[in-house]
Amino acid sequence: MSSTSSIPIIRPDDYGRPAHPGDLLSRRQRLVYVLVLGALTALGPFTIDLYLPAFPVLQAELGVSAAAVQLTLTGTMIGFGFGQLIVGPWSDKVGRRLPLILATGLHIAASVAAALAPDIAWLMVFRLLQGFGAAAGGVVAMAMVRDLFGGKPLVRMLSRLALVNGLAPVLAPVIGSQLLSVMDWRGVFVVLGIYGVVVVVAVAFLIVETLPESRRHVAGHSTLRDRYAALFRDRVYLGAVLVGGMTFTGLFGYLSTSSFLFQEVYAFSAQQYGLLFAVNSIGIIIGVQTSSRLMRGPVQPQWILAAATIVHLAMAAAIMVLDSNGAGFWGTAIPLWIYILACGFSFPAVQVLALARHGAEAGTAASLLGALNFGLAGVISPLIGLMGVGSAVPMAFVMLLAAVVAITALWALVRPKTVPPLSD
Repeated sequence: MSSTSSIPIIRPDDYGRPAHPGDLLSRRQRLVYVLVLGALTALGPFTIDLYLPAFPVLQAELGVSAAAVQLTLTGTMIGFGFGQLIVGPWSDKVGRRLPLILATGLHIAASVAAALAPDIAWLMVFRLLQGFGAAAGGVVAMAMVRDLFGGKPLVRMLSRLALVNGLAPVLAPVIGSQLLSVMDWRGVFVVLGIYGVVVVVAVAFLIVETLPESRRHVAGHSTLRDRYAALFRDRVYLGAVLVGGMTFTGLFGYLSTSSFLFQEVYAFSAQQYGLLFAVNSIGIIIGVQTSSRLMRGPVQPQWILAAATIVHLAMAAAIMVLDSNGAGFWGTAIPLWIYILACGFSFPAVQVLALARHGAEAGTAASLLGALNFGLAGVISPLIGLMGVGSAVPMAFVMLLAAVVAITALWALVRPKTVPPLSD
């Protein structure tokens, strides 16, 4: 597969049915795209979460507060969100490969620098750059899938990316906890740099350009202003973006707190903490796969979100009530697992709802979706640190507020009954 050629444009078939460039890919080529684009999608979440188990160690070694350590997570997510706003529209203008390779190169350099950071201030700077560089992976991978597919084939491909996107934040601390058994926290950043190198090599040799020159100048969608105007005129897109942002806010509220909550309040070791995340990852897998199967059948994505947001609200409330009444670890762990399961249901539904009608500005649409997902999570979830992590109540309170906003956005903007069904 040439790395310099591009996927040709596919015209409607003889029966007038819409066809997509991805229809030309063989089974083997589709597998390659799933693997490489999945690795790209995972780069951001792994960059953000791989060092979560090291928070207590990093706090002690650098002599800073828990809130200061959590701010390095916030900086990474803000960099990741801002980077997507730059890289997505840029990829709509110049193609997908160049922004992807250059941004990932920045990620590699920042990872090495973070491993050498002398104090918390420099670590914050390099983490922000690391997040910016990792931004290309998620947004460009999603745009490439939209370049290639539409309708229910788009659901199938996005579901695979959504599985990685939802599973990676949960698996990253598991892997991070194991890495910490053989290296210090600085070694974790070296591992992230090596991951970036592998991604760049894979893109250079295995991925072709999916946005040919002729498709970069669609009438009414050729300028950045045109592309953003098309998105902001679409209330369904805006509602889906807000629901996605609130889902990630709830999930990252848990992730940013969990290292302190489970290792200090519930006295878990780093390895036990990693095992807990492995169990939670099963919820993500079940949710994403079930949601994707439902959408390939008669169930539309907006109704999956309607159910998932209600579950988020109920489980966040349950954690608050149970923890306040002394239910302990199990009073948090069981409703939390169900909450994470509902996140799995949400991820592919949000992506499909947001991208289905925006093939002409796929990079910009994916960038705004990703930026708000991680940007909102990065700004809101550290509030838990300010409230303290002596119990699960602050974490659950942020989850509860996020669920309320998501439900409001779904019914006020998306308006599920008005959304047309997906095409075949």
